[in-house]
Amino acid sequence: MTSSILIVEDELIVARDLQLILQKAGYQVSGIARSVKKAQELVRQEKPALVLLDICLAGKETGIDLAHQLREQHIAFIYLSANSSPGVLAAAKTTQPYGFLVKPFRARDVLVTIEIALYLHRQHITNRLQQAAALQTLIHRQQTDNSNLSETLQELSAALQSLLHFDMMLSHNATGTLTGTLRTGFQHYQLLDAQVLARLSGVPDEQLNSLLVADSVQMTPTTCDQRDIRQNGLLQLLSDNFEWQSVLRIPLPCGEQHCMLSFFSRKAGAYHTEHLNLLQDIVQELGILLSAKYHQSPAGPGSWLAANTGTSCFDQIIGKHHLLLQAFDDVKQVAELDTSVLITGESGTGKERIADCIHRLSPRRDKPFIKVNCAALPESLINSELFGHEKGAFTGATERRIGKFEQAHEGTLFLDEIGEMPLELQSRLLRVLQEREIERLGGKAPIKVAVRVVAATNRNLEQEVAAGRFRLDLYYRLHIFPIQLPALRDRKEDIPALTEHFVTQFSHRFGRAMPQIQPKVLKDLMAYHWPGNVRELEHVIERSVIMVRDGVMKEAYIK
Repeated sequence: MTSSILIVEDELIVARDLQLILQKAGYQVSGIARSVKKAQELVRQEKPALVLLDICLAGKETGIDLAHQLREQHIAFIYLSANSSPGVLAAAKTTQPYGFLVKPFRARDVLVTIEIALYLHRQHITNRLQQAAALQTLIHRQQTDNSNLSETLQELSAALQSLLHFDMMLSHNATGTLTGTLRTGFQHYQLLDAQVLARLSGVPDEQLNSLLVADSVQMTPTTCDQRDIRQNGLLQLLSDNFEWQSVLRIPLPCGEQHCMLSFFSRKAGAYHTEHLNLLQDIVQELGILLSAKYHQSPAGPGSWLAANTGTSCFDQIIGKHHLLLQAFDDVKQVAELDTSVLITGESGTGKERIADCIHRLSPRRDKPFIKVNCAALPESLINSELFGHEKGAFTGATERRIGKFEQAHEGTLFLDEIGEMPLELQSRLLRVLQEREIERLGGKAPIKVAVRVVAATNRNLEQEVAAGRFRLDLYYRLHIFPIQLPALRDRKEDIPALTEHFVTQFSHRFGRAMPQIQPKVLKDLMAYHWPGNVRELEHVIERSVIMVRDGVMKEAYIK
């Protein structure tokens, strides 16, 4: 092994122990630091492949402060900590670490966690390079074919969406010429020009044009938060009307003048330096492409663009809210990788459907998809259920039983409600995830398993960790790629479409004509807070369809 590892640890005894473990395993230790300042110096000098990073360090700055810098420099890092307070966990999570080791730790845990972190980091870089290469290929093809501006924006929006989440993309120059797309669904976009944007924003054309021209002088690559947005007239106007929380902007050379390419998101803190670096690698090609297409007529102002994606596993998940669309983007991005995924969200938000999509979009799609509801299994049986047992392993074990892990070999294992798993079993699950092998109860030898684990929970695992009910290291082992599903009350604009879908579904099931839905029904549905989310809405609509008289739905039977 030639990977160089930097140890940043406040406790010198722990640092020496780690150094010995690493050296025995063949790793090169590039140094030991106790403070962020010393670590920064060693990172510049040694350029390590990975950093083992304590959260509590000597000096004012913490490991979390250094982690943000390492992320921007594309250096993998693993946290070392005995601190599991909710505040520390929340701050650490934002840096997206490649692993987490809880003190005290075994040598085996350290080495396996490092192996996984280096693998995931290589996968992340490879995936980004492949996506960037695909984008470069798309740009070069668009430069030479006969596609019009609408077709170019359609393909460009779909390709860029896989690299950075955005709800709107705009390109404009100093003359006020503007084009772009507004996201309206999964890989569905509405074409924008200055007139359409003015209408959607509710401002006169002249005012918008004036703001576009004034904005063109600010040709600096930047990421903007709410404070920055408020200092720019154009961004403030768009934010007030579309509720943008983050903006990513980069100037492009478009012929004789520059144009500004901007990406807008309703998510706070959506963009980072790595997004700017990614775009800066393609600014020349992108500028040439947009310059060539600028003077072509689009298909028509406000026309709808839809990427040709064929049958999608998202078809049965109804909704176009930006939080739901971001979850779809995350699924599409992670599905082809082999990394563990943690799906979080309240009961009834559709976690099992998302897990199914991850499996169906993955290279394991033709292999088993095994589901386990951890909350429904008695604690005395869950061990045997997951790992299996040999005949005679315990009273009543009259024959060998193959557990869920073996059943899911080369496929996907979905652990639903993993927050309900007993602590003792959490420890065993962590070993399986790290070492990729299991032992049946009563077995004499380990069994290798190639299983992708997708877990889901409706609990706040940070709070569970802080309360001592969930292992911190297992949390971070599963939290490599989290997907958060929004509650229905946070995407109420999707309720009309969901209602129509369920009314159609149950009308067909009961052999009835589609009823007329009175406005009061939708008003009541929109006013309710939906603690049971989409599942509760489905049950309410089923009751309401049953109670329909004379072909008119007059009441939403919420209670």
